[in-house]
Amino acid sequence: MTLLPGLRGSGADRSDALRVAGRTLSAEALLGCANAVADRIRGARAVAVEAEPHLETMVGIVGAVQAGVPVVPLPPGAEAAERHRILRESRADVLLGPTTCDATLPLVPVDLRDRSWATHPDPLPASDAVILYTGGVGGLSRGVRISHRAIAADLDLLAAAWRWSAEDVLVQGAPLFRAYGLVVGLLGALRVGSRFVHLDRHATAGPPGTIYLALPRQWARIAGDAARARTLSRARMLVSGDAPLAPAVGERLRVLTSHHPVEGYGTTETLVVLTGPAGAPGTPLPGVQTRVLDHTGRPVAADGDAVGELSVRSPTTFSGYADRPGSAPPADGWHPTGDLATVDPAGRHRILGPGGTGVVRCGGRHVPTGQVEEVLLAHPGVHEVAVVGAPHRTLGEQVVAYVVAAAGLTAQALVDHVGRLLSAAARPRRVHFVDELPRSAQGRVRKSLLIRRSAHAPVPDP
Repeated sequence: MTLLPGLRGSGADRSDALRVAGRTLSAEALLGCANAVADRIRGARAVAVEAEPHLETMVGIVGAVQAGVPVVPLPPGAEAAERHRILRESRADVLLGPTTCDATLPLVPVDLRDRSWATHPDPLPASDAVILYTGGVGGLSRGVRISHRAIAADLDLLAAAWRWSAEDVLVQGAPLFRAYGLVVGLLGALRVGSRFVHLDRHATAGPPGTIYLALPRQWARIAGDAARARTLSRARMLVSGDAPLAPAVGERLRVLTSHHPVEGYGTTETLVVLTGPAGAPGTPLPGVQTRVLDHTGRPVAADGDAVGELSVRSPTTFSGYADRPGSAPPADGWHPTGDLATVDPAGRHRILGPGGTGVVRCGGRHVPTGQVEEVLLAHPGVHEVAVVGAPHRTLGEQVVAYVVAAAGLTAQALVDHVGRLLSAAARPRRVHFVDELPRSAQGRVRKSLLIRRSAHAPVPDP
């Protein structure tokens, strides 16, 4: 199947189809360069690419898609052991350059002066297009095999939901080793035929766009710069993905830009399956089935309050894991996401977070850690924060916060700050000030490490 029809569609003569860090590539040049890469890697089992925000990276990714070879983006911050594990599990046998970080695989350099107009047969719809690694929040990241068919289905659903067309200019800051940056951003623009601008860390610099796609941390920086944020008022929509957007950030963006940001929810295994206004319950995309089950496997009440684990059955679902050859989703098609959620009578879902790291079960109540983190981040002295649950003798669990903060900030000030905005159960029982938060190679905070650290000392009764 043709995953990227936009390469040959109405925008095929655009001189600025792809822009990265001030460098541009026309649609014709992109197709020629990608075909040149495809010529050299065709027949490979899988191809790894350094996921740096460069034109060469994106040409390599498109070349792999054209050749029908699964592409494995390597996180730039990954340590050598993590890189070798990813390469081994994904069975990559070619590395797209330039790079000197790994000498164990044949290197295929990407030269933007190369051109080829050879045609390649369309890959089978069920064949793998990408192998993306999960965030590694609760342990080792896992390689997720995603087919051409699943990506095409998700992008077509998002294009319809967001009225995304070839006339749009997508400006994004999401990293290329995550689903939002690679699948929704780069491949989405090339499937729809819209112009694509990648800005890495600064999602408002550069040419004006009609759709801006960024991560919550990037939106928080943008919202803190009023002059820069106001330039986005000319956009058609603002999209936040990969994690929940803090309500305070969403509201400030609305005030500064007159746009209420849109949010999409999904996992690496499902791609984006819910969408809606940021901070509000999300609605499943057409063709996506969901169910929220309690610990006995029965559906919870659709009252917007009962909590259970969200499962998804969708044409966007993954094909299996790279570390388990031959593995596949359950035969009935239902994939348990591991996220706790509620569902209201209208079928809208509120995502609370992962059952092990995203929710603190305190005295029979479910306290979303993301909600507490949002409130703490709203304090001007807080730079970064991670909230987890620690054992409590009578309540089961209690909130503990790890905070990177400005000098002079006290734990009591943060406890009082949370207490003014949230329930008593959400107030941190302990606040640990740290120099930095532990992160995975994918940039996600490793809450599993913080949970183990907190578990050594059960929180006593007051």
